[in-house]
Amino acid sequence: MKFKLYYLPLLFLLVSCNDKSNSKTFSLNNNTQNSDSDFFVTFNPLDANYVAKKKNDIAFYYKKLIGNKDYFGSFLVAKNGKILYENYQGLAYIERKDSIHKNKPLHIASVSKVLTASVILRMVDAEKIALDDKVSKYLDHFYFDDITVRMLLNHRSGLRHYGYFIETDVKWDRKKRITNQDILNLINSGKIHLESKPGTRFSYCNTNYALLALIIEKVSGMRYHEAMQELLFKPLGMKNTFVFDYEKHHDTVSQTYKANRMRLAFDHLDLVYGDKNIYSTPRDLLKFDLATYSENFYSKALQKEIYKGYSYESKGEKNYGLGIRLREWKEAPTLTYHNGWWHGNTSSYITMKNDSLTIICLSNKMSYRTYQTKKFLALFGNYPVKLDNSDEGSGGE
Repeated sequence: MKFKLYYLPLLFLLVSCNDKSNSKTFSLNNNTQNSDSDFFVTFNPLDANYVAKKKNDIAFYYKKLIGNKDYFGSFLVAKNGKILYENYQGLAYIERKDSIHKNKPLHIASVSKVLTASVILRMVDAEKIALDDKVSKYLDHFYFDDITVRMLLNHRSGLRHYGYFIETDVKWDRKKRITNQDILNLINSGKIHLESKPGTRFSYCNTNYALLALIIEKVSGMRYHEAMQELLFKPLGMKNTFVFDYEKHHDTVSQTYKANRMRLAFDHLDLVYGDKNIYSTPRDLLKFDLATYSENFYSKALQKEIYKGYSYESKGEKNYGLGIRLREWKEAPTLTYHNGWWHGNTSSYITMKNDSLTIICLSNKMSYRTYQTKKFLALFGNYPVKLDNSDEGSGGE
C-alpha cells in the first residue's frame, strides 16, 4: 500500500477539504496566529494585566524550579496561542560555544513519539490506515500477526524494547549501528519472543514507534525523514525541526552532555527513528500543539480515540492514549503530556486542551529539572500539583 509521489502533497488536504467553509487551522507568527495560513484556530484574547502577571509568576518559578545557573535548555509557556514566557540558556555545543536560543533545535527524545503518532493518525483520518489494521498489512512477513497499529500507538503490543533484545537474544555487535529495518528483520526471524500477549497489558516500548516509522515509510513511499518534513513540519511551518541523520548531522547538531558537562558520544542505537531522533524548538512544538486544536487536523472522532486511556490492568492515575501520556486525575481535568530522556537529553511537553495551555521544556545536559514542568499547572487552575521542588529527582519517560 503505497502513495504515488505526485499524490503525497495532497495527504494533508484530504481531511481539511471535507468542509471548505470551516477549513481554517493555525500558524504562529511573532507570538500571534496568522489567519491567512493553512491552519487557523480562534482563541479568546488574553487581558494585558493577566499576561503581565502570569509572565512574572512563571519567571519566578522557572528560576526556582528549573533555570538555575547550571541548566542548559529551552522553556516556553503559552496560553490561548500566546507565549506568556520563554527562556533559553546554556550551550548547545559547549566545545564550539554554540548558545541555545529560540531557533536552536535540541533533541526532543521521546516527545518524538507524539510527532510520529501524529503522522500515523493523520493517515488514519485520511483513510490510508485503520487503527485496528494488523501491522502485517503494512510490514511484509511481520512475525506477530495479532499486533495492530493501535497496539503500537498505545504500547499494548507485547513487543520488547529493541535495546534489550539485541543484547540478550541476538548478541548484537555494538560496533554496528542498528537501524529500524534491522529491528524488523530480527523480529521477523522468530528469535525474539513477546513480553506479553498482544492487547493484554501496557508496557512502554520504543520498538513500537520504530515500527510505526516503517509504516509511515511504507504508506507514504518516502523515507521517514522526508515524510515527516513533507507531511508535518513543512505544512505547519516548523522550520527548525528535523529528523536526525547521523552522517549528515552528527557533528553539527546540539550535542548531549552529562550533568558534569562531559559530552556523550553517539552509540549503536542512534540511527533508530520514530521513537526518538527528532530535533526541534519550543516555538516549533507550539505550532504543532496549536494545530491539534483544529477539527481539520484531527477529526472529532479521532480526538476521542487519542486522548482516552487504554490500560486499566493496574489501579492508578497513569495511563496512555495514542501517542500521548495521561494522568487521569479524579479532581481535575486529565493531564495530557509526554516526557523524554535519551542520553543527556531530557524533554517535557504538556498540552492541556481544557485550558488551551502549552508548557514545553527541552534540555541537552542531564537534569531532572526538566520534569518540573507539570508544577506550572498550579498557576492556571486547581490542579493536584504544588509549586515546590520536593520531587526534583522524579520524571523520565
